[in-house]
Amino acid sequence: MQPQPDATSATKTGQVFDWLVLRRLLSYVTPYRGVFIGLIVLTVATAALGTLRPFLIQKMVDVSIEQGDRTGLNHMFLWLLGLLVAHAGVSYLQTYYGGWLGQYIVRDIRTDLYRHLLNLKLSFFDRTPIGVLVTRNISDVETLSDVFSEGLAAMVGDILQILFIMGFMFYIDWRLTLISLSVIPPLLFSTYVFKEKVKVSFQDVRNAVAKLNSFVQEHLTGMSVVQIFGNEQREFKKFEKINREHTDANIRSVLYYSIYFPVAEVLGAIGVGLLVWYAAQGQIEGTISKGALIAFIMYNALFFRPIRQIADRFNTLQLGLVSTERLLKLLDSTDLVATTGDYVPAAPLEGDVRFDHVKFAYNPPEWVLKDISFHAKPGQTIAFVGATGAGKTSIINLLSRFYDIQEGRILVDGRDLRDYDLSVLRRQIGVVLQDVFLFAGSIRDNITLGSSEINDEQIWEAADLVGARRFIERLPGALDYPVMERGATLSVGQRQLISFVRALVYQPRVIVLDEATSSVDSETEEMIQNAIEKLMQGRTSLVIAHRLSTIQKADQIIVLDKGEIKEVGTHEELLRLENGYYAQLYRMQYALGEAS
Repeated sequence: MQPQPDATSATKTGQVFDWLVLRRLLSYVTPYRGVFIGLIVLTVATAALGTLRPFLIQKMVDVSIEQGDRTGLNHMFLWLLGLLVAHAGVSYLQTYYGGWLGQYIVRDIRTDLYRHLLNLKLSFFDRTPIGVLVTRNISDVETLSDVFSEGLAAMVGDILQILFIMGFMFYIDWRLTLISLSVIPPLLFSTYVFKEKVKVSFQDVRNAVAKLNSFVQEHLTGMSVVQIFGNEQREFKKFEKINREHTDANIRSVLYYSIYFPVAEVLGAIGVGLLVWYAAQGQIEGTISKGALIAFIMYNALFFRPIRQIADRFNTLQLGLVSTERLLKLLDSTDLVATTGDYVPAAPLEGDVRFDHVKFAYNPPEWVLKDISFHAKPGQTIAFVGATGAGKTSIINLLSRFYDIQEGRILVDGRDLRDYDLSVLRRQIGVVLQDVFLFAGSIRDNITLGSSEINDEQIWEAADLVGARRFIERLPGALDYPVMERGATLSVGQRQLISFVRALVYQPRVIVLDEATSSVDSETEEMIQNAIEKLMQGRTSLVIAHRLSTIQKADQIIVLDKGEIKEVGTHEELLRLENGYYAQLYRMQYALGEAS
């Protein structure tokens, strides 16, 4: 049960910047263009206001203090105080709207992504670990908010701040500026190395997170299997290995940070030291003013801070682009259920179902169904019998258009299945599976699936037909009883009955029973069989069952083997085939006391 990597986990580590991905990401800004433009203005204003303070202090020292101008000093102090208030206000607006924009874009992307997931074929989910999709929809999308709040806007602000600082520094004294900038080359080199190393480590972290989520989700879901077979220690060792990979990836990024920031601090201190040494000599010689020295010391502190942060900002942006690239791969996946059909019948379906020389493979050319043809007339019951892997469930999946066939035709009421509006078609097909899935929520929510068109009266009517009213009324809260995840607090039979009610309330014209009574006790099975007989009246029914006692009244029984039809007939007709598959299977079950 080792999680497999999926196609969406591949990342590019050799590409410094993917402008195409950034452009796709910025397309989500379009609905919030006004806020985005305002954020750019605020970013420029923050950078400008943040660099004016040392310049004002330089003027305060060289003009007001040196000349003993108390009035000018008070005026400069008021200007400085106003500057601080304005800078704080603009910084607040920039931070707030940067976070606001990021959260709304995250909301839109997550909405698009989930809508896309709802329309993907089941084959996509067959090959993609659920934990990976959870990572894409939660963690990767959440990372994108940092692109706008801490990545893109903040990095632009840092670059602008550096440019403003350099402009003021050159304006005040070009010699001190060159001294201050003398440590820039080694700092830029260390920043580049840090950026590349952390970028790779962050990508490793994201891959490890997806792998960890996939493993944990799969094993929590299958915990009963792990415990039944006493496999706790082996699975724990697998978890430890994946968890160690995640930890190691994070520690590598921590190592790079622990090296880079002290190096940047040392280089910054060297720059300040050189500045003070040179400026002190200029002060002695009278070529450099006190205010210029104070301003340059402040500018040095301001200058090296954004340079150190740019590498971190860039990696935040790069990490966001890595997540964006993965999300775009998922959004661009073409493995969608084809919804080109738009036919909506004027009246409910009659339930005429025909498979005409159908061939189907999950992975062509490994055919699961080979030239399958049968005709279920309205109101008839067609039963399918065969060993595991014979293709019974595949027929059901094709009728509901969970997958599309490669050859042949499937006709409903004489019209190709692919012509129908998919949502209309599926509302006309009631499906009851062996493995009943119930969502966390109330009994009512699990029956109606959130549909406002179904009222309690319809629910109780369907429950009466199935025989589920009695046990539902005994539950605390009845229809409001909270169902735990996967219906853990209900018995197998109760979950099965709820699935019957869920199928019935939509008044389907075609009923599909996929081994629907194979997991219940004899008493519950008898109750369900009585309900099924009422349910099937006037409806076309396709039944898959291992218990032959449940299908003896079927109008037609189709025996499948390795994707091919081997026998067709009624119960009595097939029993007359002495050496037939059905006859042998019936005799075996009768001998075991499982057939009537």
